[in-house]
Amino acid sequence: MSKDQLKAHYGSHEQPQDGLKIGILASNPKLYSNQRLMEAAAEHGHQVTFLNMRHCYMKMDAEEPEIHYRGGRLLNDLDAVITRIRPSMTFYGCALARQFESMGIYTTNTSTAITQSRDKLFSLQLLIKKGLNIPTTGFANSPIDTSDLIDMVGGAPLIVKLLEGTQGSGVVLAETRKAAESVINAFKALHANLLVQEFVKEANGKDLRCFVIDNKVVATIQREAAPGEFRANLHLGGTASVVRISQEERKLALDAAKTLGLKVAGVDIIRSSKGPLLLEVNSSPGLEGIETATGKDIAGMVITSIEKKLRWKKPA
Repeated sequence: MSKDQLKAHYGSHEQPQDGLKIGILASNPKLYSNQRLMEAAAEHGHQVTFLNMRHCYMKMDAEEPEIHYRGGRLLNDLDAVITRIRPSMTFYGCALARQFESMGIYTTNTSTAITQSRDKLFSLQLLIKKGLNIPTTGFANSPIDTSDLIDMVGGAPLIVKLLEGTQGSGVVLAETRKAAESVINAFKALHANLLVQEFVKEANGKDLRCFVIDNKVVATIQREAAPGEFRANLHLGGTASVVRISQEERKLALDAAKTLGLKVAGVDIIRSSKGPLLLEVNSSPGLEGIETATGKDIAGMVITSIEKKLRWKKPA
């Protein structure tokens, strides 16, 4: 289906016979991931509507809770909502997801799961409580004992992360102790919450992105940082390639998604001398890099997951 056909389709309110009504709760309809999900839903015979979070508003009522869309359109008749909430909209996006859930509308990732995954500190605490391995990490709020905090994670080189950072922003590699002290002190001046994490040199600027749907790793890529960059994020110039993962890495990815309650997740893992270590669990993982590298229809798999949950079968 072309982009013009897709636009005409999801802009229409006519429901395909026996299809599901699916909303995509996000911010940018032109984003590759959202385009692909709309395309996949349409190809599966469903009515799909893009829901800009900023255009949604709620009626709080015990007997008749409602969500309205720009122009007064009522959204209570949706069967499912694909929750793709950008970090800057986490609070309001999760409030909307919670409202859909209270109305009995299925959400691919629940408000609780998204909230847990977005809080870097809380998510790490939940993961280590389950015995899942992460790089040694320190946490502080504008610490006075900078030197001890550095020692806590094994000294320099180390990674300093702003707790509110996302997609590689607010992440700094400090290669020497002096540089680490300077970065931490700079963040202290902002009165910021920060994480200090051991730098796993043997990872060599590479990580694994495992895409999990319904407790199954459906695709995995290895991301490699661009020359001179230590972060493997694709939007920072990193490259992606297909990779085979071990059973231990697969189990770690599945356990991480399950621990945070995510049905759809991108789990980032690095290979270290101590075995695989969890870096992060993303509740709105991008599709472009992994679909392009693997050739797999990940968007279609998300739609199939919804169909199975709602026990929908394509008419004969």
